[in-house]
Amino acid sequence: MADGFSHAGKENCSEQARRGQVSSPCSQFQRSFIQRVTLLGRLPTSFVLHGEKKQKVAALLGIDQDTMKSLPEGDLQDCLLSKVDLRRQQISQRVEEVQKIIHHLTTEISHQDSRFQAVPASKTYNDSIKVLAPSLFHVTVPLKGLAGYKAARAQRWRYYDLQGTKLTCPLRDPEGLQQWLETEQFMKTLWQWHQADVNIEGDIVPAKVLQVFRTLVENAVRTCHLSGKVSVLTNRAAVWVAVETSTGQVELELAPTVEIPTAWSEKAQWPRCLKRWPPPERVECIKSFGFNLVARSSYHWQLSFPQAEQVLLEQLDEDGGCRKRCFQVLRQLKEDVWCPGKRPVITTHHLQTVLFWTCEKYPNLKDWQVFHQGLLRLARKLHRCVSQHFLKHYFVPKSNLLQSANPSELDAVAQKVAFFLKNPQVSLP
Repeated sequence: MADGFSHAGKENCSEQARRGQVSSPCSQFQRSFIQRVTLLGRLPTSFVLHGEKKQKVAALLGIDQDTMKSLPEGDLQDCLLSKVDLRRQQISQRVEEVQKIIHHLTTEISHQDSRFQAVPASKTYNDSIKVLAPSLFHVTVPLKGLAGYKAARAQRWRYYDLQGTKLTCPLRDPEGLQQWLETEQFMKTLWQWHQADVNIEGDIVPAKVLQVFRTLVENAVRTCHLSGKVSVLTNRAAVWVAVETSTGQVELELAPTVEIPTAWSEKAQWPRCLKRWPPPERVECIKSFGFNLVARSSYHWQLSFPQAEQVLLEQLDEDGGCRKRCFQVLRQLKEDVWCPGKRPVITTHHLQTVLFWTCEKYPNLKDWQVFHQGLLRLARKLHRCVSQHFLKHYFVPKSNLLQSANPSELDAVAQKVAFFLKNPQVSLP
């Protein structure tokens, strides 16, 4: 599972804290505290509160600081761990159920069409599944039979539509995160990639790949007898399914993806000159993970950098900073207060991008030693991007990640974040 960060569960949480049965004099406070901390469901388990930190969290949660001081450290830690563990378990349970179903479906799809690879099931981390929100996942479905990628030799005009009909005017060139994909760009290809069901004039066309894949998904749902649990969503350019889990419905984008681990995209303008984050020795390691091309639109493939982003996330705080903790609380505020719902206009990927840009601007440890300052720094950056409807992709800054977002929804989020920045405390929705 890729959800920014994953944490091992804590099994020693106080049973009294879990049940809300804490003896006097702290019981009333703890019940109030647990209610408020519900809004921060993913406060990091490593966040130990001492002195100034406890006062800052009290202010953040809107709790009287004298009351906060009266609660023993162990009980407070149990309160936090109880909620963190509950939140982690819910997401982990959903991912576990979802990946079993997806593995079953994609195994059947792979048997029917060898160009599509089965998504593996994993008991620990599954990098094929990206948690964009608690009820919104992105699932990478690898494509097989395309090896030895190289950049296109020369540009050429395309005069065809999706039916292969000749056009009088050429198709527009790809922009931002988009690019063409030709069979000639691979040293080795399965013969099926040259077939007309996915190929037009030497191009592997994402819309045709999605058309083939959608039919395979629909057939697999019936063949695997999953019609009661899985439904294919209509009126979407990409392939989306709704999966019923024991904790609620989850919507998944099943994205056919060409994985290119041997090259770095020419469109990726990274690292930028004179930037100190991440360190130069880390940059080459990150670039060695390559990039992906995802089928999501009609003619152009979309660039994606999931492995590089995950490495950046995992190695954020090697200097002992609090970047991860700030990100986790920002994400929880977004999910519970600023932008809740099943299909949020702002996802975890947007927040990751905000985090990366902020880390690049503030590369030093001294900028990430005080938790509340780091959190407010991220919130200000988020507010600026959302209010301007403009968030540059971290690796391809010419691409605006909010270009197709609903403007009124963005304005609503900006208003809520602005209210938080004026009065930095969490209030019940």
